[in-house]
Amino acid sequence: MRTSAFILTILLASASPLRLPAATPACTTSTPACTEWVTLGSGLAKSMIYRSYSLDTRNEGIRRALIMVHGTNRNADHYFATAMAAAFLAGAVEDTVVIAPHIIACNDKPEANEVLWSCNGDSWRSGGAAASHPELSSFDLTDAILRKLAKKSTFPNLTAIVVAGHSAGGQYATRYAMANRVHDSLGVPITYVVANPSSYAWPDARRAQPSGDADAADAKDGWKSQAVHTKYTFGAYDNSKCPNFNRWPLGLENRTGGYTAKMSDEELKKQLVARPTTYLLGQVDTLPLGGFDSSCSAMAQGPTRRARGEAFLKFVNEEMGAKHQAIIVPECGHNDRCIYTTDVVFPVIFPKP
Repeated sequence: MRTSAFILTILLASASPLRLPAATPACTTSTPACTEWVTLGSGLAKSMIYRSYSLDTRNEGIRRALIMVHGTNRNADHYFATAMAAAFLAGAVEDTVVIAPHIIACNDKPEANEVLWSCNGDSWRSGGAAASHPELSSFDLTDAILRKLAKKSTFPNLTAIVVAGHSAGGQYATRYAMANRVHDSLGVPITYVVANPSSYAWPDARRAQPSGDADAADAKDGWKSQAVHTKYTFGAYDNSKCPNFNRWPLGLENRTGGYTAKMSDEELKKQLVARPTTYLLGQVDTLPLGGFDSSCSAMAQGPTRRARGEAFLKFVNEEMGAKHQAIIVPECGHNDRCIYTTDVVFPVIFPKP
């Protein structure tokens, strides 16, 4: 009997992956106890993050990392709570370090040496230079977080990193995916999850023509289907309607400052195609709600957020050869909590180790 029990124990152990205990219990609340500072550049500049485990303490139990970028209100506490709720529902709290950066801007009040970004244009959403530290860009913060995560001395068993965001955070995530210069140098696979942004950095001056699924009436009724719409055709855009429609960060023209200023268009296009990206589009995110960008440059990309995402996906896949994917998240509108706590999303934000 003892021999049989011993063999059964060995078989059960080999049938499931070894889970090492976390060094300390997860910090799960949006309180100061769950924050720490990340140093940027070579000086004293710093930015605050919420995190479920320290990025400076060795932790053999961590297998994955999820970086969740907040929306236009810069409410990192809310997005940390959303990400932790998703981790709880997915059973991923113990082996995932969840991080929500706090990118302060505009009239936010920085602490000593805390980096403050400008509110001019879409600066923080697109790798723009900081108002307080012009030598730093908002993408440098995620670069710094990724370098910390990739340290084998801290997270020796980390096998996957996800950079995600919703709404304005989705804008940040999609532009960071195409622009960052650390993706291939960290030794840990990175994937990108872009949810419901109002705009994308289009890699071409063409846009979806206002017909088929890009027709305003059809796009508004797009919520009636949970399938990804594909009836988009692309052609020249009449720039007499909007002369600046292709300027950064909604296109690649006029990148005069920040993280991407010295990068070529071809470099950005190549990275956009190569980097594994999933777009999360709310089934009913078809109304101009929740800070919807109705500028002429954004409207050139489509009449609704969902239509813009579907058109962008088709363009980068069929016109450029990418292999990106999209998930229409059922019954969700422009709501991060609904998007990221729906079962169909868990496999892409918590990939199997």
